[in-house]
Amino acid sequence: MNPKITILLTELTEQLNFIDLEIDNPIKKCEKAIEISIKSKENLRVLIQKSNFKTLEEEIHFFKEIKPQFTSKIIYYNTIFNIEMKKPNGGIRVLKKYYNNELIKLKAFFDNELEFYKYYRTGNIYLDYKYFLRGKFDIKLSVNSYYFETDKTFSTSHDYKVAKILANDLIQLYLENQLLMIDNKDTSEKSQRKPNIKMTWTGSKVALIELMYALHTEGVFNNGAADLKDITEYFEHVFEIDLGQYRRAFLEIRARKTDKTKFITALNEVLLKRMENSDEVI
Repeated sequence: MNPKITILLTELTEQLNFIDLEIDNPIKKCEKAIEISIKSKENLRVLIQKSNFKTLEEEIHFFKEIKPQFTSKIIYYNTIFNIEMKKPNGGIRVLKKYYNNELIKLKAFFDNELEFYKYYRTGNIYLDYKYFLRGKFDIKLSVNSYYFETDKTFSTSHDYKVAKILANDLIQLYLENQLLMIDNKDTSEKSQRKPNIKMTWTGSKVALIELMYALHTEGVFNNGAADLKDITEYFEHVFEIDLGQYRRAFLEIRARKTDKTKFITALNEVLLKRMENSDEVI
């Protein structure tokens, strides 16, 4: 693979992973992911137009293996966006029926494209010269009408179908995970199961107070609406600890001559060290 394309794909993957971690709302997540994926695919198109494939095999490899990785991400996030936008407001039975219907739609695609799906999944190559070379489409080989609206210098008759297969694999996984979460939530609500392990704060009280003030300042609880007193009482309840005169302790922390955020600085250092250790088991 062209080193520039490798970098482009790596950067796209990293950006999408970051979005997945940073944005919880599935609709906003998809909007941002679609924007990034489209931009990345456009950069890929520019790269290809500036260079020529050296062999037919290289061109086939690109349209069969490389380009679909970019296109599939657009298809995936656009489909999830539409699924979440149309999701009905209702109870567990309504949601399960909705997600199951979406799974049925996926099955319909595989049924309609069964011949090509088998060809691709079994690793066949005897029709690659028709499927994955530009300008070699054969209407008798079930060409998707989408192809006639595309840029012929950057498309073949079947590279979109490969992208659709890759995307549908991820969409199926997403839908199955949603159904699993619904079942787990249902089971959890019925059993009201509590954690089996009790967590005890074994650090110093001053360290916990320093962390508590930092979290309150960042506004990570209740969208920043949580009161410091409420947060303190919650920490005391969860860890069964008495933080006493926590406001006075904060004044003492603030009065430190050096390293006012001693505990948070230590957390930052040990976490960075863990990230730098490539042998660390996550």
